[in-house]
Amino acid sequence: MARMRRPLIAGNWKMNGLRADALALATGVAEGVKRAGWIDREVLVCPPATLVMAVSEAVKGSGVLVGGQNCHASVSGAHTGDISAEMLRDAGASHVIVGHSERRTDCGETDAVVRGKAEAAWRAGLLPIVCIGETLAERESGRTLTVLETQLKGSVPVGATAAKLVVAYEPVWAIGTGKTPSVAEVAAAHAHIRRVLTGLLPDAGVVRLLYGGSVKGSNAGELLAAGDVDGALVGGGSLKAEEFLAIAKAA
Repeated sequence: MARMRRPLIAGNWKMNGLRADALALATGVAEGVKRAGWIDREVLVCPPATLVMAVSEAVKGSGVLVGGQNCHASVSGAHTGDISAEMLRDAGASHVIVGHSERRTDCGETDAVVRGKAEAAWRAGLLPIVCIGETLAERESGRTLTVLETQLKGSVPVGATAAKLVVAYEPVWAIGTGKTPSVAEVAAAHAHIRRVLTGLLPDAGVVRLLYGGSVKGSNAGELLAAGDVDGALVGGGSLKAEEFLAIAKAA
């Protein structure tokens, strides 16, 4: 099954980047991907919403994909400050991150809210990257696998298939901290996610599972070699083209 899962290296720029720096970063990534000529992996960048259109133009023809970091469940309406999946698609996006732990924590997003956003992504023709992950307290109390199962069952919409879903496992305590789980812990979490997905959709064996949480060029090789890891969702490491390309190379 693993051979059927094309690795995906996704960069989440979070709330970073003004136009000039963002275009320089996007161009650097695009040039690196073109030089490498990769056809066996996908490279995705997810800039702030203000930059999706400009970045889409900057990477055109390079093979680099562009995504949003969040979307609203509705097509349009009285939702000040929000952006619909259709707007992201119109700006050049092909993917969207939903349910990132920072959204769950900072904005109180529940599994049901995340599920609605994933459904909105489908409606607009975007591929949702559904994020799940446990906190340090949950891990230390031995609840990691239970938390992951609850979040998956609540966040993945009915009707999901491998062509319409990417899942990213990001232990909350490893995001931006420099700490990472052991390779064995990552493999165990991903194996559990795969088992849970088997009960939710018909082709769970080919759903791509990404690992996120302090992924760097120096540790990407061993993390991406862990069982059932089909790519990475990269935060800080995606803000420098050279570092992000090193992670993509490790795939």
